[in-house]
Amino acid sequence: MRHVSSKLQGWLYNYNTFMKGLLETGFKQTPTNTREGLANLTMLLVTDRTEISLVQDDLVNAPDYAIPVRIYHPTPDASIPVLIYYHGGGHMAGSVAVYDPICRKIAHASEHIVVSVDYRLAPECPYPLGVNDAYNVVKNIWATLDGRDLKYQRHLSIAGDSAGGALCATVAHISQHDERIDIRRQVLIYPSLDYTLTSDSIEENAEGYLLVKERIKWYFDNYFQKGENRKSASPLYMEFTNQLPETLVITAEFCPLRNEGIAYVEKVKSTGLYVEHLHFDNMIHAFLNLENLVKDECETVYRRIGKFLNLK
Repeated sequence: MRHVSSKLQGWLYNYNTFMKGLLETGFKQTPTNTREGLANLTMLLVTDRTEISLVQDDLVNAPDYAIPVRIYHPTPDASIPVLIYYHGGGHMAGSVAVYDPICRKIAHASEHIVVSVDYRLAPECPYPLGVNDAYNVVKNIWATLDGRDLKYQRHLSIAGDSAGGALCATVAHISQHDERIDIRRQVLIYPSLDYTLTSDSIEENAEGYLLVKERIKWYFDNYFQKGENRKSASPLYMEFTNQLPETLVITAEFCPLRNEGIAYVEKVKSTGLYVEHLHFDNMIHAFLNLENLVKDECETVYRRIGKFLNLK
């Protein structure tokens, strides 16, 4: 029988009780309170701040928009590989500031320069603007690093969680046939890969585990505003060839997005590419943002990401 971790049960009970009370008093989800909610949650529950030797904000220039990024270089005197990170938040929330403690941990664990991307958010900036930003950072990151005179190896990987996982996978698929871009590896953390909301886990984990089905639908309705074909925009239904990066997918049993991550692993396997799958059988979506409750599990994620990115 499935059981959510005892580390999360009390917190989930209190959270669900709180949300029920809010809804009964007329609470309405808005972009503002959605952003505040993710920011406050992460600030309260990811309090261990890893020191990184060099942290700098900059811009990645693109034809239509200069994308803000935050650069974490754990060893400024050494040339090390680069990892571009796309934060989660349903395409509507999150930022480099919110994800600062998480990106610090990834930089430390992986010994990569981490470039955290402040891509544009819906509803103000709907699909495909976030995708454009994500792709333009991959195309133009070297000029930004050169402008800072940073030492790096020209070895590029990408990563993201939740909606950031969707951007990561989308960039990987677009880049398959772009000879200008060479992405070695990608890391997808409980990724959103199917905008059609048809996987069994969407229904199985529809309520009670932080990310709920109705909120996912609301996110997607704000993201897709012009009647786009959501299936063709979903990485799970894009072309899979052996030009994709080597892949690590991290899933959680009580996450509504679980099955699309598992299906993605099988599709990557079918190409003959190297793929790893790390599954937590008692975790929920966004548990990296709940680190103080599940420290061991978060440490496992960071350690596994570091090991995967540094495979020879």
